[in-house]
Amino acid sequence: MHLILRILANCVAIIISAKYIAGFDFTGSPMDLLIAGIVIGLINALIKPIIQLISLPVVILTLGLFNIIINIILLLVADRFLSQLTIQSFAAAFWSVIIFSLVNFVISHLKKSSNLNKY
Repeated sequence: MHLILRILANCVAIIISAKYIAGFDFTGSPMDLLIAGIVIGLINALIKPIIQLISLPVVILTLGLFNIIINIILLLVADRFLSQLTIQSFAAAFWSVIIFSLVNFVISHLKKSSNLNKY
């Protein structure tokens, strides 16, 4: 369930980014959107922990701000894998990462609050 929510959150973030950020374009079908959400989810699940471990000293020195750079790099990696996704500038990637973070934060917060209501 957690993985499905992350994939759907990535899909929502792609839609929002494509609509509001100049330089972030997604041209594809809903199935392509789902595939893009899966690819971004897999990159975040498999590659991100390794890069965060390797760059841990830099993350500590920058008080966590280097995590934004890591997320931008991983989003640009996803751009290379997905022909339907086009990120034209670093600024577009930066603001997209902010949107991805906000959407994932809201989804995880809603999930936690719904789990609290069960008990």
